[in-house]
Amino acid sequence: MPAQPPAPLTGDELAMRRRVSDLEREEVADVLREAAAEGRLSYAELEERLETLFASKTYGELVEITADLPNGLAVPGVPAVSTQQYAGVTVQTGPVINAFMSETKRTGNWLAPQHQEVNAVLGDITLDYTEAQLPYDEVYVEVKSILADVKIRVPQNAIVHLDSNPILGSVSEQQSGPAGPSTPGKPTTFHIRGTAILGEIKIKRGPRLTKRLGLA
Repeated sequence: MPAQPPAPLTGDELAMRRRVSDLEREEVADVLREAAAEGRLSYAELEERLETLFASKTYGELVEITADLPNGLAVPGVPAVSTQQYAGVTVQTGPVINAFMSETKRTGNWLAPQHQEVNAVLGDITLDYTEAQLPYDEVYVEVKSILADVKIRVPQNAIVHLDSNPILGSVSEQQSGPAGPSTPGKPTTFHIRGTAILGEIKIKRGPRLTKRLGLA
C-alpha cells in the first residue's frame, strides 16, 4: 500500500515556521526587558532569554520565549485583540506597547487597534497613524511617559480630544491647519490620554516631512 503524502501545513503552522527579522527580535527584546523591570524575570533569566532570542529564527521560537509574559506574542489562530471597557465605551484593545530603555515604532501600513496602551520608561515610542489601517471611527490611546519621549502622528484632518496630565513633563498638540494633505473620507476621532512624568508626549498631524518630500 503506497504511503500517504504528508498533510499540507495549515496557515497557523506556516505562520509559526515563518522566518523572523532583526526588527522583530528587537521588539521581543523590549518585551523581555520590560518584564525584567517589572520583576517578572530575574537578571539571569533575562540574559538567558535574550541569548535564546537573538539565536531564534522562526516566529514560533519567539512565541515560546514570551509565552509566560502578559505582553508575549500571540499564537496564530488566537485573536490578538480583546474587548474591554474604556471611558464607558466597549472597545477592541491590542497588545500593550512597552519601551524600557529602548525604542519602539509603529509606522507604515499597520492595523491599528481601537484602543492602544503605551508605556515608555527611559525610551522612545513612535505611533504613526497617517498610513495605518483605521477600521474604527474613534480610536483611544492611553500613554504614559516616564523620562521618555512619545510621538503620536495622526492624519491631518483627524479630530483630537486630548486629556493631558504632565508632571514635571510636557504634553503638546499640534493644531490642525491648511498645511499638509488631508486623509479622504470621514475624519477619525482620537481620544488621547497622556501622562508625562519628567517626559514628553507630542501629538503631530500629517505625514512626517521626509515622507511628504518622498525621501522615506
